[in-house]
Amino acid sequence: MTAIRQAVPADIPAVAALFDLYRQFYEQAPDLPLAHGFIAQRVVQRESVILVADDGAAGLLGFCQLYPTFCSVQARPIYTLYDLFVLPAARKAGVGRLLLLAAEARAVADGKSRMDLTTARSNRAAQSLYESLGWARDEVFLAYSRQVASA
Repeated sequence: MTAIRQAVPADIPAVAALFDLYRQFYEQAPDLPLAHGFIAQRVVQRESVILVADDGAAGLLGFCQLYPTFCSVQARPIYTLYDLFVLPAARKAGVGRLLLLAAEARAVADGKSRMDLTTARSNRAAQSLYESLGWARDEVFLAYSRQVASA
């Protein structure tokens, strides 16, 4: 039975391994030390909420990461669901759905008025899951980004 829970410091190595795979999904080079450092900072500094899908003996099957931020128009706090990843072997078993539902429950419990996310245009499987859970595709606003510093 898969349980969804908040990650704790002892989960950092396992979450970092998942995060490294997530980054590779988005065509980044494998870099487990980078992934470990990034996840450790988020957990230790409490800068995000990381929910994990824990299958007990099988370990962590996936995770999602929520960043607290604000919506200026609504003048309310929101979460940005930036990362959602499920191991390929655990996909189509409802793990992603469980993580999204837990994220929504956490947003409600934390007094957030909304959750936002973006995904690759080519990630049709994820889009289908989001839409099945009532997420609405933004047809009004365009998203832009600009690199401002080298890593």
